[in-house]
Amino acid sequence: MSNRERQLFNPAIIGGGYAGMAAAVELAARGIPVTVFESAQQLGGRARGVHIPNPIRQKEQQHDRSSIQLSPGRGKGDRPLAGDYLTLDNGQHLLLGCYHETLRLIERVGGNIERDFLRLPLQLDLHDHFSLKAPYLPAPFHLLLALLAAQGLTWRKRMQAAGFMRKLQGLHFRLPDDMTVSELLVRFGQDADLTLKLWEPLCIAALNTPIHQASAQVLLNVLRDALNRKRADSDMLLPRLDFTALFPQRAAAYVERHGGKVHLSCGVEIIVPRDDGIELITAQGGQCFSHVICAAAPGAAAKLLRPLAGLENTVARIDSLQQQPIYTVYLQFPATVGLPQPMLGLYQRTSQWLFDKGRIAGQPGLLAAVISAEGIHQKLNQDDLARKVVAELREEFGISEAALWHKVIAEKRATFCCAPNLQRPPPHTALAGLLLAGDYTAGDYPATLEGAVLSGIRAAALAIRDSPRRM
Repeated sequence: MSNRERQLFNPAIIGGGYAGMAAAVELAARGIPVTVFESAQQLGGRARGVHIPNPIRQKEQQHDRSSIQLSPGRGKGDRPLAGDYLTLDNGQHLLLGCYHETLRLIERVGGNIERDFLRLPLQLDLHDHFSLKAPYLPAPFHLLLALLAAQGLTWRKRMQAAGFMRKLQGLHFRLPDDMTVSELLVRFGQDADLTLKLWEPLCIAALNTPIHQASAQVLLNVLRDALNRKRADSDMLLPRLDFTALFPQRAAAYVERHGGKVHLSCGVEIIVPRDDGIELITAQGGQCFSHVICAAAPGAAAKLLRPLAGLENTVARIDSLQQQPIYTVYLQFPATVGLPQPMLGLYQRTSQWLFDKGRIAGQPGLLAAVISAEGIHQKLNQDDLARKVVAELREEFGISEAALWHKVIAEKRATFCCAPNLQRPPPHTALAGLLLAGDYTAGDYPATLEGAVLSGIRAAALAIRDSPRRM
């Protein structure tokens, strides 16, 4: 792109989550300086690191303050000691080997996949009730053999599950008409036991939507990419870093090295169409850009777009999206406490998935319980929910030690409800130069990191295509 083109093409991005930063990196990689506006103090959006005061350090400091003799050098205005704060993710996100674009961009901005992740072969373990682990064989034979060797199912049910996958392969993972996952499972003879132990956990993990509401076609899109191509595509990658450090923070440095700017705590308040472009108004003033990619969360995007003439259909599609929550319960036990595996599930419990952060990220004794989609857990207050998870850990694994502290992070609008035939908004809008990105926009994937990244890449490509031609 010539200097003249660069002067005419100055794109901006609203939102520094995975979609926004993916778009920013794609533009920067082509030598295009881009400006990113993020309203929060940190990048990552709904996949971010959260800094919290260290509860153990807080207790120590309270004890110090209550002592008659204060420790020397610790006055009211002193800076916090190292360890005064902890970084937790706002949710435990799992990447798959088929997330090719997310992994590519992580490497582009300086990441190292084998260093940044704990890589595990495909496995599904519901403690003491069901276990499936894929052997190191080419796809799809690794899955078929895993199903036939699965523990916790009768031979007949294992054959039913393997036969179901073979039928889906025969359909090339495409349905003539979308339906709910529940309807699909009934149609293909998957009984209640198979559903509870295999298909329902997979659906909740992939779509964050209950099976009676979830789109069968979108689930098949995920199964197609993860289980039917290369064996490594089904690998599970557990991040050793928090989700801000994993990609968005590195992406910001990459963008700035390529002449762009990333503004934190600088949310866009108003979008104003102009004859020569689009003006973005923030608390710091207004700036005009040739193109704008709105990569904010659905609610924030709808609020920005609602006043704009001609975008009624786009806003209506965003407003029609129902939301699903994800709760993460962090429990810090003594360093000797751990789980039998880095990640495993529980059968018919409040806690659905458990992560041993000591095994994964070098945080000994820290366990995370994830509860996806809507449910009765939402009626509990956070302390009661934490106590319930502690009780389940004691009953399942004999963990008798008391938790040193707990932290519940509730993302009540974590993802959209991935229903059949959902009309998600496309990336283009009726306003020239304004594009959308986000895991909720039109695409094959549910609300996943890969879906967000793919949307950002697509929006960046559309912006470049619409940019001024060489003069």
